[in-house]
Amino acid sequence: MRLTIAAAALLLAALPFAAPVAAAPVAMPKVGQCMTSKILVIGTRLEGVPGSGSFVAYNPKTIVGVSYDTVPEITRSKVGDKVELCLVSTPEGCPAGDNRGKVWLAVNLRTQEFWQLPDAEHMCGGA
Repeated sequence: MRLTIAAAALLLAALPFAAPVAAAPVAMPKVGQCMTSKILVIGTRLEGVPGSGSFVAYNPKTIVGVSYDTVPEITRSKVGDKVELCLVSTPEGCPAGDNRGKVWLAVNLRTQEFWQLPDAEHMCGGA
């Protein structure tokens, strides 16, 4: 999933109303909105289990990305890298209190690479 920053910019531009969100206090973006953040944690989906997939946490810590696959673009990233995070979608019809299933597009501003991941292994109402 290696694309140029121009391709990532086109993806960002395709999001409806892709506009930055005010920096302080941290307001959670709505679908189609973006915010500048930084990577706080890079790891595997299962802590300490190589090959179990990728995990990344951003600032604020409530925004994460998880994949059963190892995402090379995340592996090449470093803790502290600045990223542009855009909320791509949110699930509908979820049980009360089950907020899983948001999908985020992240563009690493250092490597110029991007990835798109959900915030949980399962969508709302799932396992």
